[in-house]
Amino acid sequence: QVQLVESGGGLVQAGGSLRVSCAAPGSIVSANDMGWYRQAAGKQRELVAAISKIGSTNYADFVKGRFTISRDNAKNTVYLQMNSLKPEDTAVYYCNADILTRTTLRTYWGQGTQVTVSS
Repeated sequence: QVQLVESGGGLVQAGGSLRVSCAAPGSIVSANDMGWYRQAAGKQRELVAAISKIGSTNYADFVKGRFTISRDNAKNTVYLQMNSLKPEDTAVYYCNADILTRTTLRTYWGQGTQVTVSS
Protein backbone atom coordinates (compact mmCIF):
# COMPACT_ATOMS: atom_id res chain seq x y z
CA GLN A 1 0.00 0.00 0.00
CA VAL A 2 1.38 3.38 -1.02
CA GLN A 3 0.83 6.29 1.33
CA LEU A 4 1.22 9.88 0.18
CA VAL A 5 2.28 12.11 3.06
CA GLU A 6 1.28 15.75 2.94
CA SER A 7 2.65 18.62 4.99
CA GLY A 8 2.73 22.39 5.12
CA GLY A 9 -0.83 23.54 5.51
CA GLY A 10 -1.91 26.07 8.11
CA LEU A 11 -3.42 29.45 8.82
CA VAL A 12 -2.33 32.56 6.94
CA GLN A 13 -3.66 36.04 6.42
CA ALA A 14 -4.99 37.15 3.07
CA GLY A 15 -2.15 38.11 0.79
CA GLY A 16 0.23 35.71 2.46
CA SER A 17 1.96 32.60 1.21
CA LEU A 18 2.12 28.91 2.06
CA ARG A 19 3.83 25.91 0.54
CA VAL A 20 2.40 22.42 0.80
CA SER A 21 4.33 19.26 0.02
CA CYS A 22 3.40 15.70 -0.76
CA ALA A 23 5.84 12.82 -0.72
CA ALA A 24 5.51 9.28 -2.00
CA PRO A 25 7.65 6.58 -0.42
CA GLY A 26 11.03 5.69 -1.82
CA SER A 27 9.93 2.11 -2.43
CA ILE A 28 7.88 2.99 -5.51
CA VAL A 29 9.19 2.60 -9.05
CA SER A 30 8.06 6.03 -10.15
CA ALA A 31 5.44 8.73 -9.78
CA ASN A 32 3.88 9.78 -13.05
CA ASP A 33 1.32 12.59 -13.15
CA MET A 34 0.97 14.37 -9.81
CA GLY A 35 -1.42 17.07 -8.76
CA TRP A 36 -3.23 19.05 -6.12
CA TYR A 37 -6.96 19.22 -5.56
CA ARG A 38 -8.92 21.11 -2.97
CA GLN A 39 -12.28 20.78 -1.31
CA ALA A 40 -13.93 23.64 0.52
CA ALA A 41 -16.68 23.02 3.03
CA GLY A 42 -19.90 22.13 1.28
CA LYS A 43 -18.30 22.06 -2.16
CA GLN A 44 -17.01 19.42 -4.53
CA ARG A 45 -13.35 18.59 -4.82
CA GLU A 46 -11.72 20.51 -7.65
CA LEU A 47 -8.42 20.41 -9.49
CA VAL A 48 -5.96 23.13 -8.52
CA ALA A 49 -2.85 22.19 -10.49
CA ALA A 50 -1.17 19.20 -12.07
CA ILE A 51 2.32 18.35 -13.28
CA SER A 52 3.59 15.56 -15.48
CA LYS A 53 6.75 13.58 -14.86
CA ILE A 54 8.62 15.74 -17.37
CA GLY A 55 7.34 18.96 -15.82
CA SER A 56 4.41 20.01 -17.98
CA THR A 57 1.95 21.92 -15.83
CA ASN A 58 -1.74 22.69 -15.85
CA TYR A 59 -3.53 25.19 -13.59
CA ALA A 60 -7.10 26.01 -12.75
CA ASP A 61 -7.99 29.51 -13.87
CA PHE A 62 -8.63 30.65 -10.31
CA VAL A 63 -4.98 30.09 -9.29
CA LYS A 64 -3.11 31.10 -12.42
CA GLY A 65 -0.44 33.64 -11.61
CA ARG A 66 -0.66 32.97 -7.87
CA PHE A 67 0.14 29.27 -7.37
CA THR A 68 3.08 27.27 -8.70
CA ILE A 69 3.29 23.50 -8.83
CA SER A 70 6.67 21.80 -8.97
CA ARG A 71 8.20 18.41 -8.28
CA ASP A 72 11.41 16.69 -7.32
CA ASN A 73 11.49 13.32 -9.04
CA ALA A 74 14.48 12.16 -7.01
CA LYS A 75 12.41 12.61 -3.85
CA ASN A 76 9.05 11.53 -5.33
CA THR A 77 7.69 14.81 -4.00
CA VAL A 78 5.30 17.39 -5.41
CA TYR A 79 4.99 20.94 -4.10
CA LEU A 80 2.41 23.68 -4.34
CA GLN A 81 3.62 27.19 -3.67
CA MET A 82 0.65 29.41 -2.93
CA ASN A 83 1.10 33.18 -3.05
CA SER A 84 -1.36 36.06 -2.79
CA LEU A 85 -3.75 33.82 -0.92
CA LYS A 86 -7.40 34.80 -0.68
CA PRO A 87 -10.06 33.76 1.84
CA GLU A 88 -11.76 31.79 -0.93
CA ASP A 89 -8.65 29.60 -1.15
CA THR A 90 -9.59 28.15 2.23
CA ALA A 91 -10.02 24.40 1.79
CA VAL A 92 -8.55 21.00 2.48
CA TYR A 93 -5.83 20.43 -0.09
CA TYR A 94 -5.25 16.88 -1.33
CA CYS A 95 -2.38 15.60 -3.40
CA ASN A 96 -2.95 13.01 -6.05
CA ALA A 97 -0.42 10.87 -7.88
CA ASP A 98 -0.30 8.08 -10.42
CA ILE A 99 2.11 5.67 -8.80
CA LEU A 100 3.91 2.79 -10.43
CA THR A 101 5.03 0.03 -8.08
CA ARG A 102 6.49 -3.35 -8.97
CA THR A 103 3.00 -4.76 -9.35
CA THR A 104 0.52 -1.97 -10.05
CA LEU A 105 -0.10 1.42 -11.64
CA ARG A 106 -2.85 3.27 -9.87
CA THR A 107 -3.90 6.61 -8.48
CA TYR A 108 -3.38 7.45 -4.83
CA TRP A 109 -4.58 10.34 -2.67
CA GLY A 110 -2.96 12.06 0.26
CA GLN A 111 -4.77 12.46 3.57
CA GLY A 112 -5.39 16.16 3.02
CA THR A 113 -3.99 19.26 4.67
CA GLN A 114 -6.06 22.21 5.83
CA VAL A 115 -5.29 25.64 4.42
CA THR A 116 -7.15 28.52 6.06
CA VAL A 117 -6.87 32.08 4.80
CA SER A 118 -8.19 34.78 7.09
CA SER A 119 -9.45 38.12 5.83
